[in-house]
Amino acid sequence: MGALTATVPKPLLTVGGRPIIEHIVRGLGAAGAAEVIIVTGYRGEQVQDHLGDGRQCGARLTYRTQETQDGTARALLRARDLIADRPFVVAWGDVMVQPENYATLLAEYHRSPCAALLMVNDIDDPWRGAAVYVNAEWRVTRLVEKPARGSSTTRWNNAGISVFTPLILSYAERLAPSSRGEYELPQAIAAMLADGLIVRARPVRGFWSDLGTPADLAAAEAASGLSVTAPQAHGG
Repeated sequence: MGALTATVPKPLLTVGGRPIIEHIVRGLGAAGAAEVIIVTGYRGEQVQDHLGDGRQCGARLTYRTQETQDGTARALLRARDLIADRPFVVAWGDVMVQPENYATLLAEYHRSPCAALLMVNDIDDPWRGAAVYVNAEWRVTRLVEKPARGSSTTRWNNAGISVFTPLILSYAERLAPSSRGEYELPQAIAAMLADGLIVRARPVRGFWSDLGTPADLAAAEAASGLSVTAPQAHGG
């Protein structure tokens, strides 16, 4: 994103009059999260200074620092000492959705528990995340991290918001680095699938953006109040 994040970390970019990290924390708090763990990276001290202990957002905050930007799986492992033996939500700090998606995702998980429940979107660029293949029951059959452009045959992509059981931690620990030298959660999810664990998907309701470009930020600002119905069709 170049100059867009030269001085401000992406979680503090403002959408709808509020930094995106506030949207995330407030959404998690409204969904019933008693504690939110924030793993900070680039200019993370700004995030911590802004949010403090989280009372303004309705949740208790604890912080961990990811000194080396070596992937989302490694970020999760920074917080493993704080994760109890129960399911938990992971949300990327630069993903904007309507806050009610967090409660919807948790309700879906409790309705039908599984090893992992992924929120997916249908943006037309799976290279920005992982391509997620699902069957008619929304069970994930395959996950391809950053497929070659034009090669994906599913409309669904990892939206960066998930419910995991603690099983994900052991998979994250065993990862080999990706071609970019990073350790990413989609790699761990793919390994879970290879072992026959049940991973399911739930489509995002309303707007989604990963704030990857200035155009994304403008679109998120324009659409931050929208509420539309999730598509009903399934990927290949």
